[in-house]
Amino acid sequence: MFENLSDRLHKVFKDLRGHGKLTDKNIQDALREVRMALLEADVNFKVVKEFVAAIGAKAVGREVKESLSPGQQVVKIVHDELISLLGGSTAGLELKGKTPAIIMMVGLQGSGKTTTCGKLAKLLKKQGRRPYLVPADVYRPAAIEQLHVLGRSIDVPVHPSQSDQDPVTICKNAVMVAANSDYDTLLIDTAGRLHIDEKLMGELGNIKAAVNPDEILFVADAMTGQDAVTVADKFNQDLAISGVVLSKMEGDARGGAALSIAKVAQRPIKFIGTGEDLDALEVFHPDRMASRILGMGDVLTLIEKAEEVVDKKQADKLAKKIRKSTFTLEDFLDQIQQIKKMGSLEQIMGMIPGLNRMKQMKDIPKPDEKELGKVEAIIRSMTSDERRKYQMINAGRRQRIAKGSGTTVQDVNKVIKSYSDMLKMMKKMKGKMGGGPGPALGGKKRRKKPKGLFR
Repeated sequence: MFENLSDRLHKVFKDLRGHGKLTDKNIQDALREVRMALLEADVNFKVVKEFVAAIGAKAVGREVKESLSPGQQVVKIVHDELISLLGGSTAGLELKGKTPAIIMMVGLQGSGKTTTCGKLAKLLKKQGRRPYLVPADVYRPAAIEQLHVLGRSIDVPVHPSQSDQDPVTICKNAVMVAANSDYDTLLIDTAGRLHIDEKLMGELGNIKAAVNPDEILFVADAMTGQDAVTVADKFNQDLAISGVVLSKMEGDARGGAALSIAKVAQRPIKFIGTGEDLDALEVFHPDRMASRILGMGDVLTLIEKAEEVVDKKQADKLAKKIRKSTFTLEDFLDQIQQIKKMGSLEQIMGMIPGLNRMKQMKDIPKPDEKELGKVEAIIRSMTSDERRKYQMINAGRRQRIAKGSGTTVQDVNKVIKSYSDMLKMMKKMKGKMGGGPGPALGGKKRRKKPKGLFR
């Protein structure tokens, strides 16, 4: 989402670093470029004005001008101000300890409220809570059924709402059901409209008064830009929302909503939706997002994603296979599936410092999710024996695999070659590492060979 903004800011900072010494003129030139970059990213003009003024006030100080790396100092100032603009610190859910805790999801129709309810329920379930989904949108066709489908897919119970019931009555009944059951968190999916109207806000106000929610989360479509900011401000005035969830952050919009909404609505962004899968909901960290925007990557989020999908026992088992040179195509397939669970290749690259810049270079090919799917289909079309012993895959078998996977023989050849090259690389790495675990990993201490024996 922030690629264009990141490119513009990267160019500004590169130009600044080219100056051995900063002057008032080149600082003002840089600030002008930053201002234009933010406005082109659809950031609220008042927010841009305050943001640039804050950077300017700090950048013209003597300690910046006289530092050994003034360009780097300005980057640090912009980074700090971006963190502040995005909310300052991570804001989690504030559930007051009562049972059940109640989270009310609000927003316009099409913003992704229902899907976000499912995503948040899954996230809370992972954290050990017992969520209960409540469909309170009785106006949109199939809205109730949609939440039931989501509930079944994540094994979370859904309140049996009916389209002819009053939404306030539905919510009251759901609270009573939860209080008499084992559910500790209610997620209420409220109705939306294409535009704000008095009837909608009146109904939401009545639900709020009836159930006294711990959290009122406004779900905003990040693709809608400044419209989302304006609507968030209106919802906050009428309902006193406690936080924002930005959906569809994986899109290619300019990112203005994400950079403006916390400042304008004076409420923190608590979660961001990063894809269509029900796992694609992240806690929002302003410092990590600022680093992504400035091209510094986001290693912490990458580590957290890896920890979620990588099983420790499987990782140890894989390490042993690599050391013993028994890494098969079956293991290769497992690794592909684990990578896919972490998100799109482009998202993963964006979190790795350095790679996020490389993917924007003209000569570097962009990651292709279809190619990864093609590799997966080819390996799945092999028999168990073929996955374990790839050398047995002759010309006839390659034709059968290509036909079974809907690919060409050339594609099959490419996968097998990539795999065999990987095995050669692993063997070289094993040789450099001594062929096995050292004393630190429980192995025996080896005697040093005389230098003359090395070839």
